[in-house]
Amino acid sequence: MSSGAGETEVRPDTPGQWRDYGAAELPVPLAAALAAFAEQGYHGTSVREIAARANLSVPGLYHHYPSKQSLLQGLLERTMTDLLHRSERAIIEAGDKPVDQFDAVVESLLRFHMYRREQAFVGSTEIRSLDDGYRQTYIGHRDRQQQMVDEIVFAGVEAGDFTTRYPKDASRAVATMCVGVSTWFKLDGELGADELISRNLQLARALVGYRSGGASAV
Repeated sequence: MSSGAGETEVRPDTPGQWRDYGAAELPVPLAAALAAFAEQGYHGTSVREIAARANLSVPGLYHHYPSKQSLLQGLLERTMTDLLHRSERAIIEAGDKPVDQFDAVVESLLRFHMYRREQAFVGSTEIRSLDDGYRQTYIGHRDRQQQMVDEIVFAGVEAGDFTTRYPKDASRAVATMCVGVSTWFKLDGELGADELISRNLQLARALVGYRSGGASAV
């Protein structure tokens, strides 16, 4: 499958870049598919409609993406790749302390689900629409993201920063909380981005039993 003309992979490789969000850099066919899937769902959208949104003929669209399934797969692949790169960079910049890594990865997840709302929403709701092979690839990326959080929470418990007796459950609760932000956050809403991040970070810390002044903070 061709991945589409003009695609570039953007990696947040400079300090703090994982916090920066401009317009999503998607090829025109994927941007058109995202808008349609977010509004009408995968099954409610036709290839003809996506082609029209992209100002392409149906054969022109198929030149880059041979099926509606490949459009969804390409969109979700880019979504998870972006999220993984941002989370990895956030953790690297946080340093070696588990509590600092935890704060960074939670902030990264929150920012992604705030500023990539449509992509995050389509990813969480349309995974069931993927064919088995594509679904397994997506689940592998999602599990890798969850593993990042799991490892940090387990390290925090071992270091004495977190007191939860159920680190795996707590880790998954944190990730689920962050995903939920994509369903209701609005940039022009009453609760600003910084305040939302601050409040949800405190909630995430409560979920893992954050102990202020824990062993690794000494």
